[in-house]
Amino acid sequence: MELFQFLTTTTTGKCLLTMLVSMIPIIELRGGLPFGVALGLPYYLAFPAAVAGNLIPAPFIIVYIRRVFGLMRKYLPRLNGLVDRLEKKAHLKGKKVQKYQYLGLWLFVAIPLPGTGAWTGSLAAAFLGMRLKKAMPAVVLGVLTAGCIMLGLTHVGINLFSGTV
Repeated sequence: MELFQFLTTTTTGKCLLTMLVSMIPIIELRGGLPFGVALGLPYYLAFPAAVAGNLIPAPFIIVYIRRVFGLMRKYLPRLNGLVDRLEKKAHLKGKKVQKYQYLGLWLFVAIPLPGTGAWTGSLAAAFLGMRLKKAMPAVVLGVLTAGCIMLGLTHVGINLFSGTV
């Protein structure tokens, strides 16, 4: 079976595709969940697939991003501008989180708006020096909260545009 056909016609493939879309920075769960539902997944499958996909990169970002940026600066000096922009973004977002620490991180990740989410929250946690075992529960709660919000918005949107409301 062709890969594209597998990903778009089978339930397992649709779940995997939803997870992959949810792993993409900026899109994350906020786009992955409606994407999964649009593929035809029921809510009870689209939700965990989008949440899992959004959470997979988070611990790696929290633990390794500073090292990755250091290696990029050392071996890929042409990317220093990109690293500077990402670090600046993390520090700016981190100021919002820093005041309330883990509660702030949870709320920051939970708000389903552009520039918030598990990727940026994990980046901020890494640059604020938050430990993985304390930062990760806040990120998980934030992603679950955002998932519930997006599930409701997706449901309302589908009903609104299908004319059943």
